[in-house]
Amino acid sequence: MALLSWSNKYSVGVKEVDDQHATFIGILNELHAAMMRGQAQSIAGPLLNKLQSYAREHFSTEERLMESAKYPGLAKHRQQHVELTLKIAEYAACWEKNDNTVFLPLLHFLRDWISGHLLEEDKAFTSWEKERGIR
Repeated sequence: MALLSWSNKYSVGVKEVDDQHATFIGILNELHAAMMRGQAQSIAGPLLNKLQSYAREHFSTEERLMESAKYPGLAKHRQQHVELTLKIAEYAACWEKNDNTVFLPLLHFLRDWISGHLLEEDKAFTSWEKERGIR
């Protein structure tokens, strides 16, 4: 069973961003499935690296779109991206120290952050765009 499932409620109405969000959720679910199979320790390194790399790519896309639209909330949004990146790095550092207790808090943190960020922050941007006829 997936920890978080993509659904239309998470859609921001921008295909490129929605596709990236769905991929991000998929990586989270890969890590969850590995943990449920008792394989988190052996699989976590590559998945954490994949998660970090994909987050940077995705955040770059979002921030580029916000910059081009001159979104006034860009600085706040960018800071949230920085904070998530740092938090993932903290969890990765714990894993590297063989801290097997890191997975459950990591999964819960990511699930809550992703769903909250998509439903509030990302949708605020696309709503702002729609109000101005940008999209």
